[in-house]
Amino acid sequence: MITSHSPFVLSNHTAYQHWRATKLDQFIPDIAALMIEIEIDNISQLDPLQTRALLIQASRYNMAFYRFTQPDSDDAINKAKVHQLAQHVGLQRIDKNICADDDKLTSIKVCQHKGQHQYIPYSNKRLSWHTDGYYNTADNQINGMLLHFEQHASSGGESLLLDPDIAYILLRDENPDYIKAFMHPKAMTIPANILNGKIIRATQTGAVFSLHPTGNLHMRYSARTRNIQWRNNSPTQEAVAFLKSLWDNGSPYILRHTMQAHEGVLCNNVLHCRTAFKDSDNPQKQRLLYRGRYLDRIALP
Repeated sequence: MITSHSPFVLSNHTAYQHWRATKLDQFIPDIAALMIEIEIDNISQLDPLQTRALLIQASRYNMAFYRFTQPDSDDAINKAKVHQLAQHVGLQRIDKNICADDDKLTSIKVCQHKGQHQYIPYSNKRLSWHTDGYYNTADNQINGMLLHFEQHASSGGESLLLDPDIAYILLRDENPDYIKAFMHPKAMTIPANILNGKIIRATQTGAVFSLHPTGNLHMRYSARTRNIQWRNNSPTQEAVAFLKSLWDNGSPYILRHTMQAHEGVLCNNVLHCRTAFKDSDNPQKQRLLYRGRYLDRIALP
């Protein structure tokens, strides 16, 4: 529920301008600089200052970047470290999707999933802008996410990320009606996922912007042009076109970084995409990342 004091009340210009100024003034466009702040030697003995640095970054940008400086040669041990790191910042309730591993983390690499659609994340193709779990039900909403890169590609595979708070600011500054349209409960519909005549996931309809019980903003979005049904009115269609223009033309608020092995990001399910990439011919050096999707947001103090 939106209270009258919230910056997300369109009539509350004072609260919005204060929140907006804070978000934009503290913005830093350099992921590499942020990552240097959090280089982790031993996750089992994480320095409280490093945990604090993660939480400060997350509070400012809705994401925090890190690097493991002493990775293990055993991938299973590295996955356990990833789980530990997520738990350090309050990401506890992991969502097990249909492609997830037994430990609920999803190993994302170029592969063909037998008996399933060929999902774009499991190819080397460009991945369009989205938030994770945009097709989930409201009671199974993905609020937090972790992407840990175990191995980078031979070339390409750049990650682009945008804080949903800043996407909200850009839309609202352009036209407040875009916010009204994106907060409508029927703004975006994702058709059912049907495989071999069986419904894997039912049709999901909901808002693009909604509020988490903490009062923070949540965004549900995909830039895919197929299998997305937008509400058929002018403000909604114009808001969709505005975001497409943002993706096409770029923005100084979009963070860009080609993640290297043992680097990662913890976030409150921010907007993200990746460029196409080329893998190594050596199977041991092909791009691999671990993804965790969580029902929790990062537990800020």
